[in-house]
Amino acid sequence: MLNNPEMILIDVDGTLVDSVPDLAFCVDEMMQRLGLPPHGEEKVRQWVGNGVERLVRRALVGQLEGEPDPALFEKAYPIFLDLYAENTSKRSRLYPGVHEGLEYLQGAGYKLGCVTNKAARFTEPLLRDLGIADFFAIVISGDTLPKKKPDPLPLLHAADFFGVAPSESLMIGDSISDVKAARAAGFRIVCMSYGYNHGQDIREAHPDAVIDSMAELPQLLPGRSAREGAA
Repeated sequence: MLNNPEMILIDVDGTLVDSVPDLAFCVDEMMQRLGLPPHGEEKVRQWVGNGVERLVRRALVGQLEGEPDPALFEKAYPIFLDLYAENTSKRSRLYPGVHEGLEYLQGAGYKLGCVTNKAARFTEPLLRDLGIADFFAIVISGDTLPKKKPDPLPLLHAADFFGVAPSESLMIGDSISDVKAARAAGFRIVCMSYGYNHGQDIREAHPDAVIDSMAELPQLLPGRSAREGAA
């Protein structure tokens, strides 16, 4: 069990939502429009987690690292953005246990926010369409602030919004980017075992805890009565 946080920030892709089916559809459709071979969902799943611009660059070079021809990227990126605007939530789904976990955290009185590197134009419709937008008092997207994860700025911005010290704050995420941001901000960090971490076991990043489902949160975090009783 973790010490009692006052505020909990939660990542989107790979933590709350499996967005790969929509992202893979858009990648493959983009590739076909460019006259290039599609990649398929399994490959795309290894490339997500650092925003759609990075995903498009990876798709164009066909691997995790490397840079595409600038002219090709300038042609491809607008195609992808238009596709994803129309396919943000058609195939994406909440992971099992997410709704139960959010309902528990809300009922237990935790201050909840969402911090993602996904642009606001995609984040907000996705949260609404999947029925979880109202759980969060603040949503910080990848283009809300001058910097995004793994920089600590989005996490510290949320802490300031809630008036909560970083030492009383927890991040729930799935990737090394989340762990780096949390450590830099002075937050504790819980990671999901199933997320997008480029094929690496998130345990290697040494988060404070790793869980398989957000339905496990009641065992990890005490409820309101337990927190008040300990005060």
